[in-house]
Amino acid sequence: MKIYLAGPDVFLPDAVEIGRRKVDICTAHGLTGLYPLDNAIDLAALEASRQIFCGNEAMMDAADAIIANLTPFRGAGADPGTVYELGYMAGRRKFCLAYSNDGAAYADRVRRVMDVTSEGGRLVDAQGLSVEDFGLADNLMMIHALELHGCPLVTPATMPIDVWHDLAAFETCVRMAAARLIPT
Repeated sequence: MKIYLAGPDVFLPDAVEIGRRKVDICTAHGLTGLYPLDNAIDLAALEASRQIFCGNEAMMDAADAIIANLTPFRGAGADPGTVYELGYMAGRRKFCLAYSNDGAAYADRVRRVMDVTSEGGRLVDAQGLSVEDFGLADNLMMIHALELHGCPLVTPATMPIDVWHDLAAFETCVRMAAARLIPT
């Protein structure tokens, strides 16, 4: 069974090594991990971004499931590319799993990165825009996509010191995928 490994991990300085570790964890549990950086892309090519998109989409089409790293990236929420990939897989009714190494409620994370006030019983940002506050760890569309197309979001009891290299929550997702996808 093939698992597409989505997440902002591809932007880390040691992205290839993180990918190898994730693929090895999948292999140890009888699964095949498909890591986006395994696509052969010429980054100097005129159409490099389209090659990346098409390569990742082909990997998702070939996969039976996704494990998405929804750890907040460059702000209070998940990486938008990863969110797209999760939606793509949910839309194809594939098995969806995800983890976040920051289990705080989304509204609390927004408070960490920007000024938020309360107006008329709702949270608003400095521009007067509402902040989603359902007590969920991220946007309701992602959280409920996981519940309805896979498993609830996996978060650690306490946030790891190094949220980008701690793979305990990822491995929990891999075990859940193996239990669900590998015939007994």
